[in-house]
Amino acid sequence: MKTIKFWKLPLLISVFFILTSAKQAGKETERLNKSAEVLTEFGNMKESIPQELLQKYEGIVVIPNLINAGLGIGGKRGKGVAMVKLATGKWSDPVFITLTGGSIGFQIGVQSVDLVLVFKNKGVLTKVKNGDFTIGGDIAAAAGPVGRSSSASTDHALDAEIYSYSRSKGLFAGISINGSNLSIDKSSNANYYGADATSQTIFDSAKSDKEAVKNLKAALAAL
Repeated sequence: MKTIKFWKLPLLISVFFILTSAKQAGKETERLNKSAEVLTEFGNMKESIPQELLQKYEGIVVIPNLINAGLGIGGKRGKGVAMVKLATGKWSDPVFITLTGGSIGFQIGVQSVDLVLVFKNKGVLTKVKNGDFTIGGDIAAAAGPVGRSSSASTDHALDAEIYSYSRSKGLFAGISINGSNLSIDKSSNANYYGADATSQTIFDSAKSDKEAVKNLKAALAAL
């Protein structure tokens, strides 16, 4: 058995941490890319999220492949990203978040859906910080109007605090998210942006030049 010389240990440890960090950052990059794909696919659908809604509202959450499962007692869990509008009108860099929830009632089976939440006020998201936010307990979510033009919202006052859109197998799908918990994924934010990054500093910035972030913002702009 070969022995490792003592002077080489710090180098090996450094390489190990670099490789581990790169692997973790790869997971966050994949989440950003999947979120961009969700927005692109929503945009390609016949009935999409109205442009007027995106212009008026200040925050958005995208969760690819949210798992909605149940056998008597149901549960939901998914990892995604959140962005808010800055004073300049630009969208902030994405903050990594996690959504979990449960429900009681007759239900059976497993469903994977792509979920988009549109927030009227960005403060709902920026105030989460290191805590969490309960949809339904704090502010309820309503099913959002659909349509590509402003005429799609003529029958809606667009006054709900959160509008919910979910898609399964290429079609819009109904899913209740009231009672779900939205929390900041601090470990993913640290992996992707650095140990000093907080949800507040990320929400306040639009300076990231990483390719996955630029692709996500481009997909949102094209929605």
